[in-house]
Amino acid sequence: MELGILSLPDLQTDPTTGRLHNAARRTREIVSYAIAADQARLDVFGLGEHHSPDFSVANPAVPLAAIAQATTRIRLTSAVSVVSTLDPVRLHQDFASLDHVSDGRAEIIAGRSAFLEAFTLFGIDPAHYDDVFAEKLDLLLTIRDNTNVTWSGRHRPALDDMPVPPRPQQDTLPLWLGVGGTPASAERAARLGLPMVLGLIGGDIRRSRPLTEHYRAVGQAAGHTPDTLRLGVTSHFYVGKTSQGARTDLYPYYREYLRPKTPGGRGWLIDPDQFEAVASPLGALMTGSPQEIIDKILAERELLGIDRFMGQIDFGGMPPGMVNDSIELLATEVAPVIRKETAPCTGAR
Repeated sequence: MELGILSLPDLQTDPTTGRLHNAARRTREIVSYAIAADQARLDVFGLGEHHSPDFSVANPAVPLAAIAQATTRIRLTSAVSVVSTLDPVRLHQDFASLDHVSDGRAEIIAGRSAFLEAFTLFGIDPAHYDDVFAEKLDLLLTIRDNTNVTWSGRHRPALDDMPVPPRPQQDTLPLWLGVGGTPASAERAARLGLPMVLGLIGGDIRRSRPLTEHYRAVGQAAGHTPDTLRLGVTSHFYVGKTSQGARTDLYPYYREYLRPKTPGGRGWLIDPDQFEAVASPLGALMTGSPQEIIDKILAERELLGIDRFMGQIDFGGMPPGMVNDSIELLATEVAPVIRKETAPCTGAR
């Protein structure tokens, strides 16, 4: 089982100190978190893409390339690439180049995005939200699987036996599909035989079991093998030395991250009781002591059959020291137990 971390990366004010993040400092801090994760021997680092002033990274491939030069083993992925608003040719080229820089460690998590800013910025009509995504995902897969590409669609000029260089160092770029929990998204990943990343944001993790079972059933009915239908999950994440200490430390940052930033805007004003509910043993928020985190990841493994867990480790203006402490505990106290408990049985000789 793979364990990793991700950043989206939001620009917010630390609610306890008033420290305001700016894009340059925030991006450099994120690079440092990925380096720390590599040195701690975590498996994967993901970086999000956003196109509003509330976030510091619009093209994950650029900071990931900087991270690649300072790391040796950790896999590097977008989380997610908003395929609907991107040119799949350029997206594949960017990550093929990242694959060269990283010596074969690049991946893409493709998704549709819950935000509309990118659609306005790149002139994509949100009314065609799903059609554009399906078409561009098809082109991305065609590029991934063919050296020369012949393709046509409604939302991008056709390609006629065109090479799309550079080709990645890996035989093909690993491509996961990021989903927010809708059956249609899970079915798309399943029919295409793509590994799926499920974002667990709130509620009880048991509510996701029917979706994951449906994903595997549809995928196997489409002829894909179980080892192809891999499942990852992402959750908001913070591990502390003690259970109550972790909750006390995290709450103001989690509240800041979720609260509506403008009157009537997106967000959720979470109160302490709601926080405790979502942080409960079967709640989606992954916080607590190392043993609590171990128990929750293993519960997700048992209930959902996950192959990869990625924790979103820096949100709501969280200070770097707090983030780095959480990464260290994940790597030194959580990961060894998870790896031991999920290692394949070799059997008696």
